[in-house]
Amino acid sequence: MYIWKMRNVRGEDQQKEIRSYPLDSLLCAVSRRSRRENQTRVLIITGWLQTIEKYIEFLLFPSFCHVCGRFLEGRGEKIVCSQCWERIILPPRGRCARCGRFYEQEKAEHLCLDCQQHPPYFNLHRSAFPYEGVLREIILLFKFRGYSYLAKPLAGITIRRLKEEASLWEGLELLVPIPLHPRRAKQRGYNQAQLLAKIIGRELSLEDDSRVLQKAVNVPPQSSLAEKERRENVKNSFKVRSPDKVKDKVIGLVDDIYTTGATLNECSRMLSQAGAKEVRALTIARA
Repeated sequence: MYIWKMRNVRGEDQQKEIRSYPLDSLLCAVSRRSRRENQTRVLIITGWLQTIEKYIEFLLFPSFCHVCGRFLEGRGEKIVCSQCWERIILPPRGRCARCGRFYEQEKAEHLCLDCQQHPPYFNLHRSAFPYEGVLREIILLFKFRGYSYLAKPLAGITIRRLKEEASLWEGLELLVPIPLHPRRAKQRGYNQAQLLAKIIGRELSLEDDSRVLQKAVNVPPQSSLAEKERRENVKNSFKVRSPDKVKDKVIGLVDDIYTTGATLNECSRMLSQAGAKEVRALTIARA
C-alpha cells in the first residue's frame, strides 16, 4: 500500500491510498485479456471464412436442381435434388450374361444374339441402370457441364446397384478408366471415367491406374456416329502404356455410358493383346 500526497484546488493537502499488485498478478491479468482478444479475433475470422465459403459454394453450386428446377432445401443437396435421385429408373431383371444387355422379361442367364454372332473382347460387362429419364440428365450434367462433383454420388449409386454382382468383382485386381485424348481432357477439365474409377477403387479397396491406357489418336466424338462407324472410329486409337501392369491380371474397365460397346471392346482388345488374364467392364448406364 502506498500513500500519495497531493494538494487540491483550494490549497489543502490530501492523501490517497494506492493499492499495489504483485508483478505476476499483473502479467496474468494481461495474459487473460490477450487470450480473450485472440479468441475474439479467431471467432471473427472464422465467421468471415464460413461466410466466404458459403458464398463460393453458392456460386459453384447454385441453389436449384438442374434437372427439375426445384429449390434445393435438403441438407447436403447440390446440383441435383434428392427427389430426382430417387426418380432414377431401375433396370429390368433380365440381361445378357456377357454384355449385360437389359431384357424386359427375366430369363435364365444366356447370351444375346450380338454376343453369339460377334463375341466381344471383354469377358463381362455390367451397367447399373438404363440410360434414360432423370439419370440421363444427371450424366449429361456430369459429362458436359463441368459438374465433376457428381462423380461421387454417381459412383455411389453404381456401387450399391452392382455390389451383389459376384462375377464382376471376384478376383478383380485393377481398375482402368477409359482414357480421353489429352486435348479433349483439357477442354473438359477432367476425365469423367477417371474420377469414377478413383472413387470406386477407394470405396472397394481396389487399385486404380489411369496411366495404363492412352488415347493415342484424337478421333471424332462417338456420339455423332452410327454403330458401324463407331467401331471403325475407335479402331487402333488406344494404346497400352504399361503392359507390365496388366499382364496376367484381371482388369476392370470403367466408363460412364455403354452405348454400342465399341470403345470398351477396343480397349479390351488392346488389354488382352498386352497379356491381361481377363477384362471386365462396368458403367453407370446402358443406352
